[in-house]
Amino acid sequence: MPAAVAHASGDAERRPFGAWKTHHAWATLPRMVNNELVLLDQVLVQREAERTTPIAADYAFELFACEQALRERELSSEEISDGVIGGGNDGGFDGIYALLNEAVLTEDSEVLAADFVATKYPARSKLELWLVQAKREESFSETAIEKASDSARRLLNLSEAEEDLLRLYSRAVVERISLFRKALRALATRRPTVTVWFVYASRGTTSDINAKVEIKGRDLQRQLAGVITGAEAHVEFLGAVELWQRVNSVPSYTSELEFQENVTRGNGHVALVKLRDYVKFLKDEDGTLRRYIFDWNVRDYQGDVEVNREIGDSIKDVDSPEFWWLNNGITVVCSSASTVSKTYILDNVQVVNGLQTSYTIFNELSAVEETHAALDRAVLVRILVTGDDLATRDRVIRATNRQTSVPAASLRATDDIQRDIEAYFLGHGWFYDRRKNYYRNIGKSSEKIISIPLLAQAVMAMGLGRPDNSRARPSSLLKRDEDYKRVFSRSVPLPTYLWLAESQKKIDAFLLSDPSVTAQERTDLRFHVAMVAARRLVGQSVVAVGQLNSTAREKTISDADLHECLELVREAQVDFSKASGDSPDKIAKGPDFVLHLSSLKFDPLAADDGQ
Repeated sequence: MPAAVAHASGDAERRPFGAWKTHHAWATLPRMVNNELVLLDQVLVQREAERTTPIAADYAFELFACEQALRERELSSEEISDGVIGGGNDGGFDGIYALLNEAVLTEDSEVLAADFVATKYPARSKLELWLVQAKREESFSETAIEKASDSARRLLNLSEAEEDLLRLYSRAVVERISLFRKALRALATRRPTVTVWFVYASRGTTSDINAKVEIKGRDLQRQLAGVITGAEAHVEFLGAVELWQRVNSVPSYTSELEFQENVTRGNGHVALVKLRDYVKFLKDEDGTLRRYIFDWNVRDYQGDVEVNREIGDSIKDVDSPEFWWLNNGITVVCSSASTVSKTYILDNVQVVNGLQTSYTIFNELSAVEETHAALDRAVLVRILVTGDDLATRDRVIRATNRQTSVPAASLRATDDIQRDIEAYFLGHGWFYDRRKNYYRNIGKSSEKIISIPLLAQAVMAMGLGRPDNSRARPSSLLKRDEDYKRVFSRSVPLPTYLWLAESQKKIDAFLLSDPSVTAQERTDLRFHVAMVAARRLVGQSVVAVGQLNSTAREKTISDADLHECLELVREAQVDFSKASGDSPDKIAKGPDFVLHLSSLKFDPLAADDGQ
């Protein structure tokens, strides 16, 4: 059987399993050799060589498989790592991810808050659950699917209490699946569009999948489609060929854009572009939307809101005035632009304004017949050539988005201090991901990439002594201006920020490499271990980032020190749990445990001087 995706809808006639969409017509042909398996294994070996601290081969494959399974969703390295389960009682799932309108849900997501008001989200918001199973073996087994099916039946039953689920599955599994369960409940009155994916990845050959596995897969996709009336389900198998093809595909930031008429002045262009040509500009080689060209846009797609419905109506209504009369148009920035006949060639392109229009055009027209009248309508596109001048590009982004209501937090990445941190990191072999996944997409090692949220968490934990905030507020840590200004300040030297990034990465790598550390412990304790390590290096509690300046110049954290710090935090957590009766995750998210840690007497830390 070829690599395939099974689909099912909860309120429609089930498609026969044999109607799975084939990724590659030639996949069913006999294969004399499996070069893709050799190449895939080489990729895994190279990735392991890039790690400062080795991790178990099975866990490395799980990370890799989850990354490839959700490749089109453009998750960051940290978002992927956070969703990997690991350990026992995983229910047959190695990765679990919940997404709302293509944004990863975390424990502090707005939709999960106790005071959440459902009307804040548009009707028919897109809620997705991704369940990933990764096996390093060279085959696909029916037993693996049976286990996933049995677990999904319980985990997706909203009448099952979390307390009961915790008796059967690890806390990591229950907490990850609860993000989806809680979001589904919270959005019930908004009639969300629900999609459940099950992706089974191995080093096997999908054309060799036997009939029993096929039947079990069909049963599973029907089961998943029944999670709620109207839900859609997909079951996908990824073997060595498919995994290799995904990892080998590199997003292109060079694009061609055909136009009808244009005006050029200096480094700016204004062009009228037919919608058929703009759809081509938005499409990847496989026909999917190139989401990565919107990474600098400060908004996410809002889905089926009134403004997008109006855009869709004006696209399809050929009797209405010209579409570009009714729409503000698109703003694109790029490093260079040239024209050949009636075509622009644009390098390092980003759509910085007009995301709602772009998504709506793509959704309405990407699958219509070539003769559809709407394809000959036009949209106005502004092309601004900023070269390598990042400051100018950031000013454009801020200016074009200040004209409408945008939360200040959405524009953080364009701040001067963020650009300075990126430049300093780059000069020292590190990559600060102001533009989500940009460095990974151009082939940089994830071991050297750090995102804005992760650096903020490191500063909050080590520099401000609040690891509870780092643990409890992963996505909202910088939403408040006062928090942002404390974390990112001109008074903090750039080398201190680099030291914080390197230290947190080293701590995370250490926790991943220690087989005694469970996935839940990594999630709960990583920032508390960081706080304790920083305190022992400095010799006192750290409550201001400036206290780390001399440490950043003179000291590093060795793995031996981290073992000791981990045991200190573990013992303190056990003692605190006995006294309070709280669960480990509640302890990690609360300020009382931080006060408890701060009250303990620690011996000074013998720092590794890098020799």
